[in-house]
Amino acid sequence: MAEISGKGMRWAAWSVAGVVAIVHLLTADRYGYFVNELYFIVCGRHPAFGYVDQPPLVPLIAAATQFAGTHLWVLRLPAVLAATLLVPLTVAFAGLLGASTRGAWLAAIAAASSPMLTAMTATLTTSTFEPLAWTALAYCVTRAILREEARFWWFAGAVAGFAFEARYGVLLWIIALTIGVALTAQRSIFRTRALWIGAGIGALIALPNVLWQILHGLPFLELVHNDSAGNLTGTPLVFTIDQIFSLNFLLAPLWVTGIIAPFASARFARFRFLALAFVAAAVLVLVTHGKSYYLAGAYPTMFALGAAACTALPIVVVALWAALAAADGALAMPIVLPIDSPEHLKVVVDSMPVKLRPVEVASIGAPLTQVLSYEFGWRELADAVSGIYASLPASDRARAAIFASNYGEAGAIDVLGTNLPPVLSGNNQYYLWGPRNYDGSVVIAVNVDPAKWSRWCDSLRVVAHFGSSPYVMPREHDKPIFVCRGMHPPLAQLWPQFKYYGI
Repeated sequence: MAEISGKGMRWAAWSVAGVVAIVHLLTADRYGYFVNELYFIVCGRHPAFGYVDQPPLVPLIAAATQFAGTHLWVLRLPAVLAATLLVPLTVAFAGLLGASTRGAWLAAIAAASSPMLTAMTATLTTSTFEPLAWTALAYCVTRAILREEARFWWFAGAVAGFAFEARYGVLLWIIALTIGVALTAQRSIFRTRALWIGAGIGALIALPNVLWQILHGLPFLELVHNDSAGNLTGTPLVFTIDQIFSLNFLLAPLWVTGIIAPFASARFARFRFLALAFVAAAVLVLVTHGKSYYLAGAYPTMFALGAAACTALPIVVVALWAALAAADGALAMPIVLPIDSPEHLKVVVDSMPVKLRPVEVASIGAPLTQVLSYEFGWRELADAVSGIYASLPASDRARAAIFASNYGEAGAIDVLGTNLPPVLSGNNQYYLWGPRNYDGSVVIAVNVDPAKWSRWCDSLRVVAHFGSSPYVMPREHDKPIFVCRGMHPPLAQLWPQFKYYGI
């Protein structure tokens, strides 16, 4: 972090980062596994260059953290690291753009007190590393342009490549940065050899996953097509208001300053490409009907630019602003981190005068928030299926398959179940793993329609329900588990009917 010069800037960066690390570490295992985390662990246990719904990096990391058994706290350590490092990186970026110690404190507090950024690093998902990766990419590009340091184009390519292997969303930021540079005087850098070497490095890192997607018929595009209608992007006005409050409304003047300053001050004119990139990214999210958090990775760049522009404010103003923003961020922490008890959090959520806006149709009706509600019910499900499987006669257990309606249920049973065979599902990557040679003579089916399955089974008996917790998502509340015997036609012939790529 070469741009964190001086004792004051270092203190701002690492003291705030330390607080972030402590808060995340203390709350990392307060509730349970998030639904996607369970699925990623299973995917990572089947190493590949890609999966239906994501690149391979996060699943491989998730599986690696669980090599010595299931440990939620250990699983979350990479997310804690991502949250922590974002603070000094944002401060370093602000320093590169001209911020002094006062600006460093604003940048550090902003990176630490944004509820949306905190929520993205509360669990280990494909979005976890996006704020860190997008900020690092913008930092490298800015440093390459500002100081003509060729090696930073190579670093930018490496960051972009690995970010792509974590989540495809980085393509949006690459496009936005390209637009920002193309619309300013810095467009001449497109003729530099170092930039194209960096682009080649990024492309080489991304290539294995690109080839995997092509060889499997581009399943991710099918998934996007299926899910896009379920995103609750809202109108531009609704989207903007949602961004203001999700990012901490007291930080809005900071990132708005980051957008305006390059056009209002000659001192910051050379950074117009960053402001234009942010606007381009916002437009891209809106026109593609993306979810609200799809833009989150771009905000630390605007925090850094805004902090540099506000660095000359009186120290009293900066101190008061930073303190109020930190306080507002702290008040929002129980909404995005499992700090409070679920009983009290539900009371808080239910009594909020302005209800939390869902980001997708699937999250409507979440008792807590979408992320926190998706951390409940999985152990109960795994225990129920384990008990049902154990109760079968030995002859039935030898040929019994377990089928779950979605990847979350399948992942929960696979990771948290006891002495069970691999779970089957038609959802996402599980579909490609197929029926695993099970014929369907005995199937334990989880959360599927008994009326539909009854025409395929010689006999069907509901043996249990799961999802009794008041905090589970509606789609997992009080759902049936039944035993199907004598499936006809055989499971392998029915398999294509179970395919669904989507949430």
